[in-house]
Amino acid sequence: MTRKDDTLTADRYLGGKLLIASPSIGDPRFDRTVILMCDHSEDHAMGIVLNKPVEGLRLPSLLEQLGIEGEPHAPDRAVLVGGPVERDRGFVLHSADFESNDSTLPVSDTIGLTATKDALEAIASPRPPRRSLLALGYSGWGAGQLEEELASNAWFVADPDEDLIFAESADDKWERALELLGIDLERLSSLSGNA
Repeated sequence: MTRKDDTLTADRYLGGKLLIASPSIGDPRFDRTVILMCDHSEDHAMGIVLNKPVEGLRLPSLLEQLGIEGEPHAPDRAVLVGGPVERDRGFVLHSADFESNDSTLPVSDTIGLTATKDALEAIASPRPPRRSLLALGYSGWGAGQLEEELASNAWFVADPDEDLIFAESADDKWERALELLGIDLERLSSLSGNA
């Protein structure tokens, strides 16, 4: 993972932004998804889906399976499907009050991404990051792929909102993300139905 690529202008760099699936996205894997973009360069893009829970998997149960002590301190929340790539690997989005030496990718000034075991241990500790979530897998795009999807109006782009990103309930994140942009879901649904 890399930081912002100098060849992308500030208005084209999507790291730290939210991608919100449009109703016409055309890919069932991303239907009604909200993704926090963690990295973006001319060669690749990477993000974590924020609103697709792994069915029947809660954080304390996963920590216990991994043998991470201290799980009584871990919040009882769903583990998310971060995307279709590397679904057996965990990615922790967390507030900037936690950082792992050379392993944390700064997503924004207030959010980091860590994919090492010490992030899970921190979540289970008595002094966890102020905010966190765990996702299995990530969403990835090759060179130019995300830009093509944006040009075909598959995604809306919004500024990040920590309350939305770290909200416990995933059920209404898509609708809430559209509201950040001032998009009326009923009007959007009727327009996309007539496209």
